[in-house]
Amino acid sequence: MLNKADNFFLLAGPCAIEGENMAMKIAERIVNITQKLNIPYTFKGSFKKANRSRVDSFTGIGDEKALKILRKVGQTFGVPTVTDIHQVSDATMAAEYVDVLQIPAFLVRQTDLVVAAAETGKIVNLKKGQFMSPESMQFAVQKVFDSSNKKALITDRGTMFGYQDLIVDFRGIPTMRQFAPVVMDVTHSLQQPNQTTGVTGGRPDMIETIARAAIVNDVDGLFIETHFDPANAKSDGANMLHLDLLEGLLTRLVAIRKTINEF
Repeated sequence: MLNKADNFFLLAGPCAIEGENMAMKIAERIVNITQKLNIPYTFKGSFKKANRSRVDSFTGIGDEKALKILRKVGQTFGVPTVTDIHQVSDATMAAEYVDVLQIPAFLVRQTDLVVAAAETGKIVNLKKGQFMSPESMQFAVQKVFDSSNKKALITDRGTMFGYQDLIVDFRGIPTMRQFAPVVMDVTHSLQQPNQTTGVTGGRPDMIETIARAAIVNDVDGLFIETHFDPANAKSDGANMLHLDLLEGLLTRLVAIRKTINEF
């Protein structure tokens, strides 16, 4: 079991890399906020969105182009970067550009993919499958460890509830912290998938509720997707936090963490 975290770290950014200007603007804004609040920050952006509801959904601007943008963000602002990988060949390619390789929730049981990520030597962020118990994540972590890599994170993004909703079981935070540091994916846990329109819905009005509960329960980090214009974001806009609301949210969360650490 890890000790209580003095502060939390933040993984945040747009869901997908839509272009250099957008990524740089969002990164600059978040860097300014997190520096002011003394929150360790990692920029998140998917170089490719492979898991989409429809064939005409946005998947990316080109793999290498998006990865180069991620590298520029990291170099410009001096922050680590994280992106998803979806197949074994993505691991060595993405590792040339980013600091953290993320295994999507639907793929976290894919042994070859997890091992390929681990063998790059990068930090591996394992997103808990929506179909998996917190206890079962120990085996995904062990795959990383067995690949001579001790740098693993677990990110909880909720558990399927019926066909079109997710729930967060906060008992999973202390359970999974026995295996690795735990991140709460606040925005993805508020998705409402499998809508009849073919476009995923969401409950962004509940972002602060989920984030507060995670902070109170000693989560190590938060994962928040944010955008200047969520309504027109290319991916996951329905559950994103508007960037204008991020500083206020983080300020309140820092105050909560400070308060509970006094007990």
